[in-house]
Amino acid sequence: MKFCSNTNIQSVFQECIALLNSPLAPYLVLPSSPRYPALVNAHYATSAPVHPACFFQPQSSEQVGLGVSILAEADDGSPECQFAIRGGGHAPWKGAAGVEGGVTIDLAFMNSTVYNSDTSSVTIMGGARWGDVYKTLQPYGVAVTGGRSDTVGVGGLIIGGGLSYFGNKYGLACDNVLSFEVVLSSGQTITASHTSHPDLFRALKGGGNNLGIVTKVELRAFEQGPLWGGLLVHGAADISQQNRVLVHFNRNLTNDPHAQAVAIWNYSGKSKSTLVASGLQYMLKEEHAPIFDEFLAIPKTFSTLRSTDIYDLMMETAPPPGKRALFLTITFGNDVRVLEELRNLHNDSVDVVTDRVESEDWNFITFLQPFPAVLGKGSVKKENVLGLDQMEGDHILYLLFLAWESPNDDALFHEVGYDLIGKLKAYSNEICAGSDFVYMNYAGREQNPMRGYGEENFQHLAAMVKKYDPIGVFQRQCPGGWKVSGA
Repeated sequence: MKFCSNTNIQSVFQECIALLNSPLAPYLVLPSSPRYPALVNAHYATSAPVHPACFFQPQSSEQVGLGVSILAEADDGSPECQFAIRGGGHAPWKGAAGVEGGVTIDLAFMNSTVYNSDTSSVTIMGGARWGDVYKTLQPYGVAVTGGRSDTVGVGGLIIGGGLSYFGNKYGLACDNVLSFEVVLSSGQTITASHTSHPDLFRALKGGGNNLGIVTKVELRAFEQGPLWGGLLVHGAADISQQNRVLVHFNRNLTNDPHAQAVAIWNYSGKSKSTLVASGLQYMLKEEHAPIFDEFLAIPKTFSTLRSTDIYDLMMETAPPPGKRALFLTITFGNDVRVLEELRNLHNDSVDVVTDRVESEDWNFITFLQPFPAVLGKGSVKKENVLGLDQMEGDHILYLLFLAWESPNDDALFHEVGYDLIGKLKAYSNEICAGSDFVYMNYAGREQNPMRGYGEENFQHLAAMVKKYDPIGVFQRQCPGGWKVSGA
């Protein structure tokens, strides 16, 4: 049976009969609806939108379950029976959170956040975004280990691992989950926790969308008042000093787990200049904590350091939406030699793009984040499938973020981006500073995060796919993301 493969309303009614003749009909948005264009474009990057045959906007896990069971039953192997899951819609590539000619399950209305003071936990629906979560929790003086960009979706961040401002103290977001509510391919809704389906509970922490649709998470909450942070803007000539400081800072994080930092190099094609910045975050109100002394000693042209709150801080550092985009990532040892090699590769790549680009407004951005060994504590306990226990010592997580205007430049940015990543990977391996870990939430479409988890973790994930999705609905019918079957 085919679903919604035409914009002609009569054809849609005939071909979408299974969904339209179910109790879910009021929650479908067809191409004839005035709401359809806005839903098509409700993605972070302009490179991501596709034109599904219809959107399904459930308001409960029961509705999600019914929709999945209808889609699975009607599957005839055609693209029209494929579906996608969209939470925040932050992934920048086509097909990550949408499927051309199929059905997009849009969780936007499943967005509530509830603080449970009696259990010091927070219950968040899978379609919520982190900015709204933090705003809801702020009056209670509590927080959770969540994302650092306001529009990133809750479910997607957590099932990819989940970096946060609080990772050095509390670990990854996924390791702070008390329970998942997840809809399986059968349409059944179950709870996965330490005591209920613990094998699935572990696999969901890094397993992406291979196992089901996460409709709710319960996270540990902790007290959180005002914090301190902001940006230090440096000159381009200060990158080498910043590199040395970042490596030393990473080594010292065990002495002060309240601290976070990120190094940013942002070349703007519009201004033809590079902005170099250090983003500092301290989870206490204390100003200028000693662990930041070396960052504060780097010459600066501008500073936004201040006492503030989480939401204000995340709005300052989040890259703005509205362009085509590519994310790529690798992880490497905490070695200044790799950072210096990256500086050269970054500059060479900017030169290549400058010579060939059509877009006037484009950005070539490096984000460098300390990835200390403490983040692997959940892997050591076999509480997730990320395999971070295989990484010896501290590392640095590199996000290459590329943004541009014209689709005519898509091939150029993909070519240059993947070339840079390949060369940096080869260099880090050559000096014995390489790592196989690829952070799923930053990965490009052609990267392979799950194979970097290690064989035992991958086999556990594969076994859970067979157990909880025996007919392979999420492998076959839900092509977005990274699949166990294709790893």
